[in-house]
Order: sequence, then C-alpha cells, then structure tokens
Amino acid sequence: MTPSRIVIKLGGASLQDEAVLSVFAGAIRQYRRFGFEVIVVHGGGPAINAELTRLGIIWSFLHGQRVTTPEMMKVVEKVLVDQVNSSLVDVLKSHGLAVQGLSGADGKILFCTPISEELGLVGLIREVSVQKIEEVLSRPDSPIPVVAPIGVGVQDERYNINADWAASRLAVELKAKYLIFLTDQCGILNGEGKTIRTISVPHLKELVENGVVTQGMLTKTRTILSALENGVNAVRVMNGLETLNGLWSDSIGTWCLPADVLALGVCLPTEGVCLRK
Repeated sequence: MTPSRIVIKLGGASLQDEAVLSVFAGAIRQYRRFGFEVIVVHGGGPAINAELTRLGIIWSFLHGQRVTTPEMMKVVEKVLVDQVNSSLVDVLKSHGLAVQGLSGADGKILFCTPISEELGLVGLIREVSVQKIEEVLSRPDSPIPVVAPIGVGVQDERYNINADWAASRLAVELKAKYLIFLTDQCGILNGEGKTIRTISVPHLKELVENGVVTQGMLTKTRTILSALENGVNAVRVMNGLETLNGLWSDSIGTWCLPADVLALGVCLPTEGVCLRK
C-alpha cells in the first residue's frame, strides 16, 4: 500500500529566508512522523532575474510567462538546478533530512512541448513520468525528492516551466493526498482583500470568472482547480514566512477543497482539526 503523500511547492522569499527553511525542515519531519511521504517542488524566479541582470540579458513577460530564448534557457536551467536546487538540498540535509535533488528533465519527469512560438522555450507539460521519483522514494533511506521545474522535449531540449503547474501535475500523478503552496501571499483573497480560510471548487471558479484573482494567483488558482479535479484531496495556499507560526495551524492561509469534501466534512493534517460544512 502506497503511503499518503504531500507535495509542497516552495517559492518566493521562502527560498531565501534561513529561518523559514529551518521551520520548513521541521515541518517535513512532522509530516514524515505522521506517515506521509513528502515531495518538494521549488521555484526560483528572483534568482533567475538576478542572474539575467548580472549577465546583462534583457527579458520580458507575455501573458504572465517569461519569454525564454535559447540563451536565457541555459541561464534558467543553471540557476534552478545548480544554484537553487543544490542550495535547498544542502539546507535540508543540514537539518538531518535525507534528500535527493532532481530536475524535471531527469528521466523525462516533465515532458513538454512549446506553449507558443511567441514564448519560445516556455513549456506546456504534456506528460508526467514519476518513475524516477518513485525510485527515490523507494530507497531504504527514503529521501525527499526536491524537484527543479525544468521540462524536456522530444529532442532533449530544455523548457522553462511554471513551478505551480509542475507541482500540480506531479501531485496528481503521484496520487498525493495534499498539495501545499508556500508563497509570498497570505492565501487566496476575496473581493475585499481578506484571506479566505476554506473554499470549494465551485467558489474558486467564481473567483476566476469574476476577476477577483489576478496575475500570479490566477495561474496558481488554475493549477489548484486542476489538482482538485484530478484526485488531490485538498490544496493549501499560505505565506511561506508564516511557517514560523506553525505549518500545521488551521488559522493560516487558505484550504481549497472539492465541493463534496466541504459537504461531508474532512479531517485535515492541522493538529487534528476537522473542517466541516
């Protein structure tokens, strides 16, 4: 029987805050003590921006995606794999965790085709292969896979892919019970700018249709809907900095749930708290 799994997407300021990473490592240990297997997917936009700026490479965004030339793609892969992924792996290891760094290109974990000619080497995930991740999870020391969001194409070309989509698609393919987004935001906000504590799929769709969620949160909301509609039990969105107040606290961030879960009631891994209608 496959253990219950949690996919955590780590991004934003969390990746550069030592205090947050320390608490994050502790939270992973808690999840593992509760019998969960943990898979981490990370972003790295700020680090990519910094390196492109250092090299004098000008970039632009189109429809919320970074237009990616072959020259830029080499920088993106180097930053995400050699810098961000390696650094995160080292931090987690320093906290006593067994960890294995991976790229989405390893074993064609994230197989992509171009989203559009205009965006260049920005990838649309077409297929997800989790064999490489399963091999890591099945090792005797049960390491935590830490995945960089790099895609690979039919001719072994690399693609820049959205880390939220990478986490969502991996959560579905790995049959994860929970998907957690640690971001720079406090959660999903309503029209009055207040954090929504729990929300169902129909209400999430209403937020999208009414233009309440925009920009980066709009993309994230679409990935959340995709995960919930394809088997993930619940998705949580929270500010990575708030892990200092307890990743298990039920009063932080937003829980996104399928409508039937809201109707029936479900116990979430938040210090034994049950969310009910």
